[in-house]
Amino acid sequence: MDTERFRKILVDERDRVASTIEHLHESNSRSFEEETEEETFDNHLADSATATLDREIDSTLEENSGNLLSGIDEALDRIDNGTFGTCSRCGKQIAEERLEAIPYATRCIDCQRLAERA
Repeated sequence: MDTERFRKILVDERDRVASTIEHLHESNSRSFEEETEEETFDNHLADSATATLDREIDSTLEENSGNLLSGIDEALDRIDNGTFGTCSRCGKQIAEERLEAIPYATRCIDCQRLAERA
């Protein structure tokens, strides 16, 4: 397995995800009160609800991106310690096609299916 190719894929993905997190931080740098105060005094409940929903979506995206970033960092660590591509459950080799699709995968497809059923 060409781990250096996967390292490049993971580093590129890490940069993209880190950039996304940075963008989310910048777009949510103001407090909710500051954001809604800029609107006219004639704010409607629906406007506040929309702003709240937007904040919740951004927060969820940021959390998911953080989890993805952790998975990528762990995959890079596995490359460094020689365990990349080995299933964490059964110890078998993870199919290269699976790693092409999800380079930070920790389980082979069979073990992942079992985990999802549980």
